[in-house]
Formats: sequence, structure tokens, C-alpha cells
Amino acid sequence: MSLEFNEEQDLLRKSVKKMAKERIGPRAAEIDAKDEFPLDIADFLREQGILNMAVPEEYGGSGSGIVTLCIAAEEIAKASLSVSTMFMVQTIGGILVMKAAGTEEQKDWYFPQIIKDKKLGCLSVTEPEAGSDVASMKTRAKRNGAYYLINGTKCFISLGGVAEFFSLFAVTNPEDRHSGISAFIVEKNTPGFSIGKHENEMGQRGTAMTELIFEDASVPERNRLGPEGQGFRIVVGVFNQARVLMAVEAIGVAQSAFDYSFNYAKERICFGKPLTEFQGIQFQFAEMITKIEAARCIVYKTAHMIDKESEPEKIPRFAAMAKYFSTKVAMEVTTEAVEILGGHGYTKDHPVERMMRDAKGIQIYEGPSNIQKMIIARSLLKS
Repeated sequence: MSLEFNEEQDLLRKSVKKMAKERIGPRAAEIDAKDEFPLDIADFLREQGILNMAVPEEYGGSGSGIVTLCIAAEEIAKASLSVSTMFMVQTIGGILVMKAAGTEEQKDWYFPQIIKDKKLGCLSVTEPEAGSDVASMKTRAKRNGAYYLINGTKCFISLGGVAEFFSLFAVTNPEDRHSGISAFIVEKNTPGFSIGKHENEMGQRGTAMTELIFEDASVPERNRLGPEGQGFRIVVGVFNQARVLMAVEAIGVAQSAFDYSFNYAKERICFGKPLTEFQGIQFQFAEMITKIEAARCIVYKTAHMIDKESEPEKIPRFAAMAKYFSTKVAMEVTTEAVEILGGHGYTKDHPVERMMRDAKGIQIYEGPSNIQKMIIARSLLKS
């Protein structure tokens, strides 16, 4: 399988890299320190045709595939993982869920709101007692005539504090476990819906991560995505794409940490010569860049598989491998970068400490490493 990019994708990478360096990078430390969602950057990415590029062309988007989305996400993540998370969550929760399961009427209603009304969406799956174990979610959706009454709490929802609609997964038939989960679009002004506490996370700050609370929230039947009981199938398909985008974010932050620490080491004089002249430091950089390039290969291979719909039975395994390996590499590389800078790396005068905190988050979200290993092993045993 070729991992080459076409001319349009190469131009996109150069364009996003330039705008990320000029407009996003200078704001990264401020976003982290203030933990405030950067609405102005969301508007900027929207104006540049980046934020909503996954929206189908007939609605005003670019209809971009996963490979193209990965290119944009990687370059944004090099500047700010928080901003890249905004892009990823809008893409998955606001757009790809609708593309995968929405009716034509639902698409005609929501996609124009995303493009013309500048609305944000997000994915609402995780609960206090149900993270990776989706089948154990407690949020209930009970039919009441032409409506569903939804009760429960979601947590750790990125963009939860700024989104206008939510791709919600809730149990409609508790006895059926996986096949008892259904998907809904819940609008922010829904009676019975409220936003809970703002999470004070270690990294990836400024993503408006909150709780979502549903107390007899009344959602019309027309807002259900797909038939009842199809929610688990929908969320699994979405997770495959989300994990690839999260993996490419990991590559972006790892590459950024590598570049910063490498440039620092070339200028840092120790024992009368630059750090890069010490063989031990050279070996560290050799390992770091090898891991980054290896991770990049598996991520883009998986993205190509999704776009081409080739070997669909292997996509969950490759998505899990991409997420597991890339986030592990990001954690290792950012930690090495902090150590290479020594005491300076442990201060907020340099961005590598923020990158290390950010990297830990993506190692956990959308299923931590042990969950990814479990998916990989089960896929191998099944085949």
C-alpha cells in the first residue's frame, strides 16, 4: 500500500503548517495557562476551511477523507494539542457520526448549522462508571410517545462547554447490553439538559471539558441516529476513526517536542561543547526520531485503509495499534525532551513540559493502552 500523498494533500500540509506556526503556536502557552476555549482560533480555522473540512461538499465542506484529516490534525498538533483536540472532536462528534448514521433529513438540518451558523458538536460517550466499557453505561433513554426521556451523566466531554449539539449514546434496552445502546443528537437548548462541572485537567487544557447532565431531557424521536440498538455499532466505527486522529495528534506533539529539544541541544553548551556532540545525547535523538517515523507509518497506513475501505476486518486492529503505539511514543519522546533540557525542561519557560502533560491525556482518551492491546490481541486470535 502506497503511503504517498497527492499534490492537493501536500499543499494542504504546507498551508496548515504555516497558519499553525503563525496563528496557533504563539497562543499555545496562553491557552494552557488560562484553560479557556479559544473561540477566536475556532473561528479562524473555520474561515480557512479547516475546522469543518469533513463536511460533505454538497453542504459547503470539503468532504475530506481520514488521510487528509490526519494531515491537518498532525500540523495543528505540532503547534497546540489543545487546538488539535478541538479539530478532532468537531470532526468526530459533530460531523463523522452524522455522516455515518444520519438520515438525509438530519444531514440537511445539522450540516448547514455547522457551516453557516458556526455551531460546534461533540461526542458524548464516557460516564463516571463507564469509560472504555461502553456496554456498562448507565445513561438511559426511555421512549415516551414521540420523544425519549434521557437520564444520566456524561463526563470528560471535550467541547462540552461550548458545543451546540451532542452526539449522545444511551441505553434504550438495558437487557441487551451492546445491542441495547442507541445514538441521538441532543441540542443544547433541550429541556432537562444542563452542563455540569468544568474539568480541571492536567493537560490538553482549553478544550472546554465538562460534565453533561440529563434529567428527563426530552429528545424527539426524529433525533435518533439509526435504528434503536445500533448505537454500539455506530460508536465502534467512530472510535476507529477517532483513534487514528488521536494517534496522528500524538505524532504531531512528539515531532514538536523532538524539534524543540534538538534545536535546544545544538545550542546548549555543557562541559565546553554543545549537547549534540555527546554520543549519549545523539543516541537519545536517534531513538526518538526512529519511533516517531515508525508511528507515522502505521498511522497513515491505517488512515489509507479506512479511506479505501480495504480489509475492513483489520481496521479495528490497525486503529488500536496506531493509537497504542503513537501515544506511547509521544509520552516517551516528550519525557525525553524534558530530560534533555534538564532543569529548564521542568519549567514553563519552555514548551516541552506542556507537551509532556498533553501527551499523557491522549494516551488515556478513546481507550487507554491496555484497552488497545486487548483489541489487538482479540483481533489476532479471531483471525
